[in-house]
Amino acid sequence: MSQTSSPQGGSCNIVITGGAGFLGVRLARALLAQAQLSVAGGPARPITRLTLVDRALPPDDLMADPRVAALTGDLNALLAPGAATPVVEAQTDVVFHLAAAVSGECEADFDLGMRSNFAATLALLEACRALKTRPMVVFASSLAVFGHAPGLPLPPVIEDSTLPTPQSSYGIQKFMGEQLVADFSRKGFIQGRSVRLMTVSVRPGLPNGAASSFLSGMLREPLAGVRATCPVPPDTPVALSSPERTIAGLVCAAQTSDPAWGPRTALTLPALTTTPADMAAALARVAGPQVAALIDWTPDAAIYNIVKTWPARIDAVRARGLGLLPDTCFEDIVSAYIRENTDALKPPAR
Repeated sequence: MSQTSSPQGGSCNIVITGGAGFLGVRLARALLAQAQLSVAGGPARPITRLTLVDRALPPDDLMADPRVAALTGDLNALLAPGAATPVVEAQTDVVFHLAAAVSGECEADFDLGMRSNFAATLALLEACRALKTRPMVVFASSLAVFGHAPGLPLPPVIEDSTLPTPQSSYGIQKFMGEQLVADFSRKGFIQGRSVRLMTVSVRPGLPNGAASSFLSGMLREPLAGVRATCPVPPDTPVALSSPERTIAGLVCAAQTSDPAWGPRTALTLPALTTTPADMAAALARVAGPQVAALIDWTPDAAIYNIVKTWPARIDAVRARGLGLLPDTCFEDIVSAYIRENTDALKPPAR
């Protein structure tokens, strides 16, 4: 990987792990369109290099941009001592760490989750520490750091002062990542920001192993003319965020000054509270009742036992103070997905 610039040269070099995934691709496109970044409230600097790290190559439009480089492979292997190409270099200003194994995978395979979500995060932070340049690291954490524990229920509304009580392997691994980011920041090795993401809906593409995958699939598949399953009761409250609002939260974390961010490294993003029943009703209003009729309401106890521990109501005062707001209604989210993914739509047979 060539060394093209440095912070002192007035340019900005960014690394995105998970850069070929859904959020990584959207974040990369948003940063390239923005063209510059004000790191921690400093002067805006042009983005001259964006390195996307993932197991697969990013889409062609990103690879065609001269500012983009791709680094492919298993993140742990890429971060191992003696790896041929470093993930981060002396010129790296900002790292967005999005790469992770998802919730359902982690619950089914403990070792996979620990390797992907804990070991890889620690190795990445050690690589940033070794630079001795204190880069900005934005860690994609999760609402799953909160959970209803037996005998210790969560408050009705999650506030900035609510203590994490994760109840899944994924949530525990994300909370461990937050603590690593906090301590590496306290020691002055990095500028660390952890952003607790909501379930993002609607995600395009194929289903993944996340327990929350149905919250996209129950809309995405019917819009493509395919039957979909909702595995939880229709009245289950859930906290959601659109892709656009999620990306805004990640970029805001990198750009906010230290005084505005405050002493706590982790920030809970705002959320739209809804239910699968309301989501299906919004789908019917936007795309027609014949589309919503393609949803099958088939209970799955394993998924519900995970989802029911997640909080659904968020009062994100800190995030609002930074200008981050929740989506106003789910109909807008469905409409935005339809506008952006016309090639994935297929009217069902009437």
